[in-house]
Amino acid sequence: MDKFKNKYRIPSARLEGWDYGSNGSYFVTICTNNRECYFGDVVEGKMNLSEMGVIARDVLLDIKNNFPYVDLDTFVIMPNHIHCVICIDKKYDDDLLCNNDVTSPCRDAIKRVSTNTITNTHDDNNPNTGGATKNNPMLQQNLSRIIRWYKGRTTFEIRKIHADFCWQSRFYDHIIREDNVYKTIVNYIETNPSNWEKDKLFKENEL
Repeated sequence: MDKFKNKYRIPSARLEGWDYGSNGSYFVTICTNNRECYFGDVVEGKMNLSEMGVIARDVLLDIKNNFPYVDLDTFVIMPNHIHCVICIDKKYDDDLLCNNDVTSPCRDAIKRVSTNTITNTHDDNNPNTGGATKNNPMLQQNLSRIIRWYKGRTTFEIRKIHADFCWQSRFYDHIIREDNVYKTIVNYIETNPSNWEKDKLFKENEL
């Protein structure tokens, strides 16, 4: 495990060399801390949201209002995590051809992912970035900024009713670059509640 400032740090789950601010579709999973089941229960294959689960859903739906270049595709709120497909669709990208009249922005973005967006300057992998600099990930229009905003907003709202609520510090992402992969992921998200007890993130609700 690598060290930074004499402290061990977990290697990044991000794909090295990929510009996470570029147009594309991303399968994202965010888990609660210790996989605590804050968001409700799965009953007979259907997710019943708790009050905290409703907040998690409503803030997710509010992403578009705060990031106009983002389209939220399929998503599900599970007892201790969320799955969603986030599409970054910046109309002004020079290296990508954009069609404003597509019926499915996320699937269209898959077809428009360009090898020109593979770079060696993904700042989120650099422990020295941050602060009041141009490399501050919170000032960049990328996936990490979107997820940080979502986690921060949900934490603020949920702690009004449950002071101990916390997300895991990291999140999982997968860059969707093929249409058949997109279809598989959408099916996985949509059937997640019915397969809850078989899910690797399954945990009995003890709240």
